[in-house]
This record gives sequence, C-alpha cells and structure tokens, in this order.
Amino acid sequence: MNQEHALNPALTQLTHWLRQRHDQVMQAEAKALQYLDAGDAPSHNACMRQKAELLSTMAEDAKPMLEFLPGELRFNLAMALEKFSSSARMALRLSSIFYMGALLYPDDHKKGEPDNLILCIERIEKQGEDFQHD
Repeated sequence: MNQEHALNPALTQLTHWLRQRHDQVMQAEAKALQYLDAGDAPSHNACMRQKAELLSTMAEDAKPMLEFLPGELRFNLAMALEKFSSSARMALRLSSIFYMGALLYPDDHKKGEPDNLILCIERIEKQGEDFQHD
C-alpha cells in the first residue's frame, strides 16, 4: 500500500475495520442484486435493508476506535462517518429501497468505479492524521 503518511495504530485499526464493514455492505448489496435478477423482490429488499442497517450504525460502531485519536482528527473522522450513517438512517426511515440501493454512490457513478465509502477509506489511509472531512 502506497501511503504518504504512516498511520498511527488506532487509525490503522479503524481503516481495517472500515474495510471489513465495507466488505459486509458490498456483500449485502451483491446478494440483493442476485435476488433481484432471480425475481425475488422480498429477499432483494431484505438485503438492501441489511446494507442500509450496516451503514446506519457505522458511525456509532466506530466510536470506540475513535477514542484513541487526537481531537481534531477524531472530529473529522466522526463527521465523515456520520455522513454515511445519517443517509442510511434516512433511507431506513423512508423505507425507500431505491434510496438504500443508491447509498454510497454519487449520481454520476458508473459501474466498476469505486463507491464513496471506499474513496473515503483510501483518503483516510493517504492523509493519515491530516484527514479532513468534506
């Protein structure tokens, strides 16, 4: 991995955990799309809901790892993660399968391009303690 900054151990732990959460989200989405292709709308919707639930709790679930980071960095990371979680909570509140499916993707996203969460994780890894949220 080509990094400009050596990550402190707490930040390394956080990015590793975020990559695991991202994998879980992508697995739920992939399963949802398989169900959609098979014409199983209820199972598709359940998997999309699982995707949204994983994202909706991400900011809260990450808090124990953020505790060990310096104040400004902790704030910037918390804000970045909360952006993902609040969008997912809104999708769940609206019970919008379309919104759940669109989580993580910009309007102009093309298949095969990285999603917003992986781009954020890569930015954290690259910027290290200089990370700034959008």
